[in-house]
Amino acid sequence: MKTLYLVRHAKSSWNIPGLGDIDRPLNERGYSDAHEMAKRIRKKNSSQGAGSSGNIIISSPAIRAVSTALIFARTFSIDPSRVHLHPLLYDTSSKHYQSVIASLQDEFNNAFVFGHNPVITETANLLGGTELVDMATCGIVGIEFDVLTWKQAAEADGQLIFYDFPKNDGA
Repeated sequence: MKTLYLVRHAKSSWNIPGLGDIDRPLNERGYSDAHEMAKRIRKKNSSQGAGSSGNIIISSPAIRAVSTALIFARTFSIDPSRVHLHPLLYDTSSKHYQSVIASLQDEFNNAFVFGHNPVITETANLLGGTELVDMATCGIVGIEFDVLTWKQAAEADGQLIFYDFPKNDGA
């Protein structure tokens, strides 16, 4: 069994004129939401091992995605040096996301992938059979795959186990 957590980066700042898209940082709400969602997912999924040091975290190289991933890593007590950056998760396609997922080491049963809309929503819909229109910032989609390898998971129909986001009152 493999479980994929697709996480859209938290809310970013547009307050620095001339700053390139890849360099935009999180804003105050983004930091707050990332901490809240990391705690929420750790609590919600502690029985499944989510949030343990045996997980893998992969992020887009964009500052807002990396910052979100690092907050999750700290909350999960994962050494920040174990957050892997992958250029195929920035300004890309769902096929590239699938390629990144397929390349994951099979020793990890849980993978957290931090990225951007619209591609992260498209990937959730493709792999999880969802019909999301637009994942919220710092939204998390959890998808389970009844497979042994990440290569199989990247090509399989997974089962949506949850979708959570900062303004979700039912969490």
